[in-house]
Parts: sequence; C-alpha cells; structure tokens
Amino acid sequence: MFSNYYGEWAALLVAVFWTITAIAFELASKKVGSLTVNLLRLSLAMIFLGIYGLITKGQFFPMGAGSHQWIWLSVSGLIGFVLGDLFLFQAYVVVGARISMLIMALAPPIAALSGWLLMGETISYTGLAGMLLTFTGISLAILNREPSLVTENHRKIRFKYPLKGILLAFGGAAGQGVGLVVSKYGMQSYDAFASTQIRVISGVAGFLIVVTLYGSWKSVRYAFTQTKALKHLSIGAFFGPFLGVSFSLLAIQYTSSGVASSLMSIVPVLIILPSVLLMKEKVAWPEMFGAAIAVAGVVLFFV
Repeated sequence: MFSNYYGEWAALLVAVFWTITAIAFELASKKVGSLTVNLLRLSLAMIFLGIYGLITKGQFFPMGAGSHQWIWLSVSGLIGFVLGDLFLFQAYVVVGARISMLIMALAPPIAALSGWLLMGETISYTGLAGMLLTFTGISLAILNREPSLVTENHRKIRFKYPLKGILLAFGGAAGQGVGLVVSKYGMQSYDAFASTQIRVISGVAGFLIVVTLYGSWKSVRYAFTQTKALKHLSIGAFFGPFLGVSFSLLAIQYTSSGVASSLMSIVPVLIILPSVLLMKEKVAWPEMFGAAIAVAGVVLFFV
C-alpha cells in the first residue's frame, strides 16, 4: 500500500512537519525577530541538506544540476523563502502561527491560479467552488461581529486579528503558492532534496542581502546568546526547510500538485491542539469550524 502512494504519504508527512515548524518558528521569532530566524534557519537547513547529500551522494553541494534547475529553483527560492517567508514569519509575530497557517490554506488555490496564468493550466468549476469555500472558512475564523458604538442592536464586522498580520500571512501564502509552481517547473525529474538545497542556497543569499540592508547583524549576533530561541530555531529548521520542503517537492514528483497541496493543507486543523496546549491560546468554535471549512474547500478545489 505504501509503495503505491509515495506522493500522498509524503504530503501527509509535510503537514505534520509544517505544524511542528510553525510552532517552533513562532516561539523563536518572538524572541529574536523574524528576519534573524529566517537567515539562521535557512543556514541550518543548508548544512542539514549538505550533510544528507554528502552521505547519500558523496557531494555536499548539488553538483549534478543543470542551468535550468539552478535558474528556476533559485527564482523559486527567492519567491518562496525570501519574499513569502519574510511575510509569513512576521505574521507569526503579529497574529501567531495558528491564524497564519490558516490563511496559508490559500496557498493551493494561489498555486492553481499561478499555474493557470504561467503555464496555461485549467481551473474547473469545482475548483472555483473550492476556492470560494476556502475564503468562507478563513473569513469565519478571522472575522467577528461586535456591537457598534452607535447602538447595541446594530452590529458591524471587524477583524478579530490585526489587519497587518492577516495581510502578512496572505503574502506568505502567495509566496508559497507561486514558489511551488516555479519549483515544479524548475525541478522536473531532478532529486527533491538537491532541488531544495538549491532553493535554500538562493534563500540564504537573499536574506544575507536583506539583513545587510536592514542593518540587522546585531540581532543575528544576539540570537546566538539565546539558548531557547536557538533550540526552537534548530527544530524548526530540521522539520521545515530540510524535511518539510524536501518532502513537499517529493510529493509533487509522485502525485499531482492538486492532491499534494490538498493533503498538505490540513495544517490549520493539526495546529489547533498544539496551539491550545503549548501556546495557551483560546480557540473559539467558529474558528475551529472555519478552519475545517477552509481545509474542506482546498480538498474540493482539487477533486
């Protein structure tokens, strides 16, 4: 059974890995800042991937990649890791990992739209219905109705969470969705772990420039004095850009992008329990219901 569903099992593992990494990176980002976490976690991931390559292929760097892989996977790394994760990790600080990952459920529909725009892929009516359902679920989770200042009988709709954080998380979803499409085009039949390493190398280079422009090297040095933050950062790097991203590329090699994205999209549901137990968050029933609807929408999108 397992041998027939490599892609599906890989995608399910990605959902578990991303749940772990979201919590770990939220904790680390609140201690040392999102920009520092991004640079250090990609640097750690590059080391993890290099060691893996050294053990399995005798090469620390992906020497067998062609110009097509290097160009497009590097572009994908800049889109997904630098732009997308720059927004996402700041969203962790503003609205937390649970709401950020819920909004990240928009990544598969964005990936499909990107595929339509960039590669001429088609979107079915069922897919459009799934997109609407996903938006509905997310809206239930992040919007609230409260008494207006004018009269208690008149209610207005407002965001439960800061708009800035919601927009940042949406930027993360856009980066991941577009980055996945570009990754698939760039990777083709090339090794998933080596492909991830190319993306990570590009991400590290991008964040070196960003950190320099923002003058944040003092924060990077400060991070090395924070033992707990480094522990969370290391856990997140291992399960995120090393295992999580590599298995996501493995998933889209062995199954369709739609099936893989649908299975990976269950993170908003998986993350509810650890958010309550570890982060001591209070989760209202509408938010849980909204998370379930959002995931159902993503699944319907790819039926």
